[in-house]
Amino acid sequence: MGYDELMPVSRLGVDGLGGLGATVVDALDTAMIMGLDEVVSEAGSWIESHLLDRIRQKGQVNLFETTIRVLGGLLSAYHLSGGEQGMTLAQKGPKPTIYLDIAKNLADRLLSAFTSSPTAIPFSDVVLRDSSAHSAPDGLSSTSEVSTLQLEFNYLSAISGDPKYRTEGMKVLAHLKTLPKTEGLVPIYISPHSGEFSGENIRLGSRGDSYYEYLIKVWLQLRDTQDGNFTYLHDMYEEAMRGVKHMLVQKSIPSELVFVGELPVGPKGYLSPKMDHLVCFLPGTLALGATKGLTKEKAMKDNLLTFEDLENLKLAEDLTKTCFEMYSVTSTGLAPEIAYFRTKDYFESGLDGGNKSSEYVNDIIIKHADRHNLLRPETVESLFVLYRITQDPKYREWGWHIFESFEKYTKVESGGYSSLDDVTTVPPPKRDKMETFFLGETLKYLYLLFGDSSVIPLDKFAFNTEAHPLPIKSS
Repeated sequence: MGYDELMPVSRLGVDGLGGLGATVVDALDTAMIMGLDEVVSEAGSWIESHLLDRIRQKGQVNLFETTIRVLGGLLSAYHLSGGEQGMTLAQKGPKPTIYLDIAKNLADRLLSAFTSSPTAIPFSDVVLRDSSAHSAPDGLSSTSEVSTLQLEFNYLSAISGDPKYRTEGMKVLAHLKTLPKTEGLVPIYISPHSGEFSGENIRLGSRGDSYYEYLIKVWLQLRDTQDGNFTYLHDMYEEAMRGVKHMLVQKSIPSELVFVGELPVGPKGYLSPKMDHLVCFLPGTLALGATKGLTKEKAMKDNLLTFEDLENLKLAEDLTKTCFEMYSVTSTGLAPEIAYFRTKDYFESGLDGGNKSSEYVNDIIIKHADRHNLLRPETVESLFVLYRITQDPKYREWGWHIFESFEKYTKVESGGYSSLDDVTTVPPPKRDKMETFFLGETLKYLYLLFGDSSVIPLDKFAFNTEAHPLPIKSS
């Protein structure tokens, strides 16, 4: 116990995220939500006994990964164990203040990424033991990474009473607001040295994804607070979604699956029909942005949906179907890391997913290098959000198919679940790695998909990009 990531086949562990026990912290609130008191007690005790020492002694960590997994996990555990009159889902484990004190210690060290930078854009890497920070070897930060820290830092300021966390985090978004964009879309790299975007690559997969997610979620988190006007975040989100629809959305042939492509050489270049599994966060974000977490039925009844909201909700439903078909088109019923879509300009034969009975077997192309599955959560996240908002039972049916495939092909008899090398072959070879997000996100979203909608309601909580629910203060 205490390794960042587990290797379930060899029953070992590896510290790939700086050695802060990321799996323990990431999984803790999942165990709280599921009512697994013994797991909560064991994980909470480990955190109380070991985590502070590790934070004080460890070297380099990535600002983004540490914020979303470790800081986010601690903050969610604080609330769910009864902090600030929170939910008290956890009967076992340490007092909430333990989680808060460790979170503050960690965040104080992570702040060096902001305070060391010559611009509002933080450095990507922090050395915990001496609270110093530096940029990545190429001098750049990922756009998504610098803009996916604010939910966590804002909430920490709210519960600690110290505004410094929110101040540093929100400086980033206020700065990004001033930069030139293409119909709201942004390149995937940014320089902390100049404060400007770098390159022209535009995509909603890795390094781009959660920039768009946090625009709407941070607005939802802060819109009822009295200090400051945050409508600019909602404006940036809406402009970006218009840009997505205009510049990135296309349909495959022959069966017209709606997908989101990439602009690898920028807005004047070609559209690549490549869609990372990571992009499957987008339907959930679109649905959340449309109804603000209310059910579609209630939002319609109260006349809260604009034409644009309805359009975005329709796109969310279309993309959720595409994301599910990326699973059902393969021999294992599990999605590859990356899919390509057949268009009038692009096709490669002999690269289908292996399920010849799928009606989309000719639409979805899976290259050999992209056939692995890392137990990612984005599709089940969107299934959860779409089910909560539309109440359409098909999202539960799709989620159950995916869950059964995880059970059948990724479960390891001695414990845990393993990433796969190739989802198009049966049986698929196992990779011997369980990413922290499988327990922190994938299983949590599956559990919530089939649970009661009153548990962690979407209009009262914002899930950070690692599925850690943080409460939204209403005025």
